[in-house]
Amino acid sequence: MAVGLKNQDPAFLQLSELASEGSGGRICFATDDWFAPADWMLKDSEPVFISDKYTTYGKWMDGWETRRKRIAGHDWCIVRLAAPTSIKGILVDTAYFTGNYAPQFSIQGARLGPTEEDSMPERGEEMIGTACSKQDLKLMAELKSDQWIEVIGMTPLQPGYEETRKQYFSIENRNQVFTHLRVNIFPDGGIARLRVFGEVQPDFNVLKQSQTDLIGVLNGGQCLSYSNAHYGHPRNLIKPNRGINMGDGWETARRLDRPAILKTDDNGILQVPGCEWAVFKLCSAGSVERIIVDTNHFKGNFPDNVKFEAAYLDDKESLPSAQWKCMLNNAKLSAHKEHEFGGDALQFKGPCTHVRITIAPDGGISRVRLYGKIL
Repeated sequence: MAVGLKNQDPAFLQLSELASEGSGGRICFATDDWFAPADWMLKDSEPVFISDKYTTYGKWMDGWETRRKRIAGHDWCIVRLAAPTSIKGILVDTAYFTGNYAPQFSIQGARLGPTEEDSMPERGEEMIGTACSKQDLKLMAELKSDQWIEVIGMTPLQPGYEETRKQYFSIENRNQVFTHLRVNIFPDGGIARLRVFGEVQPDFNVLKQSQTDLIGVLNGGQCLSYSNAHYGHPRNLIKPNRGINMGDGWETARRLDRPAILKTDDNGILQVPGCEWAVFKLCSAGSVERIIVDTNHFKGNFPDNVKFEAAYLDDKESLPSAQWKCMLNNAKLSAHKEHEFGGDALQFKGPCTHVRITIAPDGGISRVRLYGKIL
């Protein structure tokens, strides 16, 4: 059951987002990609509007937009989520689609295996100005996606003006785990962005077989809280792949309590009164063997140093009760570089379920990896 939310930022926005291309989501199939391909609906960037930009096929739009339908039926696409997910909320953004937004939509979901996904038609690199063939539709019909579980029933959408563009849907009483979603628009039109928030449900039997990234979002890691996210959210730290730019990392504002004249200790660590922090829940209780901190793209704004602390919480304990132990103490950082810490540099390796990352005095880092073993 989906509940529409208005005039508020729902709590599920703090969960992991699994549909955007930066998280690893992708489009597997679409009935029509004429004005703007469905793949653009999963872009990481905020939608933009360029008034005088046109293509051979019509007005350029930053999202997914199908042609005005002149045959029976309605348009739809298949989204593969980055990982198997228990969905808690969905954002549909119609930004700048004002006279061409999809009037209604619905979402269905299923958990598919690799064989079922492989049976879908191959999608090309450049889909703008195309539509699926009858043969493709016949092939997709074998998946019976029109019979998948209803996640959001047919629901009206609002036009893409600033005050109405972002439409939130809280998914209640959903214990199902989905790998793929079918996004239906009725009958045609456009959506700027689709975001799917939830909790990753990994296969621990696979993860236990080797060293794994305990904090990675695709393995079930999750950002719980943080002190400052002025330029970039700390949840970016646990996304797959290296960051694409500074916006694809965690960057704080410059702290106003930094001294007028900076001083360092004998180890070259800045002596400052303040810091910024972020707390993460690991995919499972584990022991950490190696830490990687990547300041990729942060050249004039990387933190001076980073500290890692770890805690073990059982299912009955809450975060305020955490007893933090120092894992890595005030390690010096440098610009635009992957830093690796292991061995004797790690004062505590676990077992732990949560980590707190502290940067001083402020600045930005791109990615963090905590490689270790699930216990």
